[in-house]
Amino acid sequence: MRTPIEADSGSVTVLHAVQPGDGGVARVVADLVRAQRAAGLRPVVACPPGTGLAAELRAEGAEVHDWRAGRDPGRAVLRETRDLARVVRAVRPGLVHAHSAKAGLCARLAVRGRIPTVYQPHAWSFEAVTGTTAELARRWERFGARWADRILCVSGAERRTGEEAGVVAAWSVVHNGVDVARFAADGPAPVPGGEPTVVCVGRLCRQKGQDVLLAAWPAVLAEVPAARLVLVGDGPDGERLRAAAGPSVRFTGAVGDTAPWYRAADVVVLPSRWEGMALSPLEAMAAGRPVVVTDVDGARESLPPGHEAPCLVPPEDPAALAAALGRLLGGPELRHRLGREAHEHVLSRFDVRRTGAAVAEIYRELAGVRGTEHREPIAQ
Repeated sequence: MRTPIEADSGSVTVLHAVQPGDGGVARVVADLVRAQRAAGLRPVVACPPGTGLAAELRAEGAEVHDWRAGRDPGRAVLRETRDLARVVRAVRPGLVHAHSAKAGLCARLAVRGRIPTVYQPHAWSFEAVTGTTAELARRWERFGARWADRILCVSGAERRTGEEAGVVAAWSVVHNGVDVARFAADGPAPVPGGEPTVVCVGRLCRQKGQDVLLAAWPAVLAEVPAARLVLVGDGPDGERLRAAAGPSVRFTGAVGDTAPWYRAADVVVLPSRWEGMALSPLEAMAAGRPVVVTDVDGARESLPPGHEAPCLVPPEDPAALAAALGRLLGGPELRHRLGREAHEHVLSRFDVRRTGAAVAEIYRELAGVRGTEHREPIAQ
């Protein structure tokens, strides 16, 4: 029997299935949980134990269930799916919201359409791999779409990427949002000012493209010899990136609060290979900093009008990246104008409260349309 969901969204228990428990996905989930608790819903989170997300939400009094799941598919998927199914039975949610590829895989296999399900890719899994693995991921996304009442994309470009891969779904697009007040607030920077500073905030991994940034950095130094680069975050590529970096590059490791690092920056850069819509550039713009980003899903939608020429570069192009950074570091008036426009843009378009309200509206739509009728999983 399908779990009923009331038309009044305030009565709904929402189970957020999340993997990973850190980085941008975790920040999105934490913001949604706060908004939903404030709105009177009962958000419950299933995520890997020992993660920043689990600790943060438990400290705030949110209900969190341990769900041991890794990032990569493999033999553990069956066990991870069974474990998540046990959480579903214990929580008895009115709606399941699965975040990112692994949770999207396990949640849809565990629920199979018996509970209204929202799947949010946060960038498509098939973009992270190549060859046969990518084709298998595309096939799964096409098949698994039947077990999602809504696929929620963070940009129109992310939706188009899914459609081009053959995914047929009921779609919604809700842009990521950030706490503009927190990132715009004044406060001390973690490093003294004076030297031109470029900051990159993101997990140290292939997706975020810090290796491309390090390849571009000597050309930046040739234009601005006093420049320094700060990589904020940690991840599987950390050791390799540190070995490739010169003395003008600083690695902070994981930090609890990224806002001071945006305040320390003259320019913020994110040279990603793929995204849905990255949070870091939005946070940087909320702090009034100009950004340089690669032309991946969500980038054009996140930039203010007219910022494409100085701020948008092709992915995996060190020369173009270096040229954009050098131009901004060498142009203080341009930086200040772009930063001011960026802040106003995020304030009007990407406030986290708008995101929370739009997601709540999707929940209400599913509650109203799906009612309490019984539906069996679709057989294949």
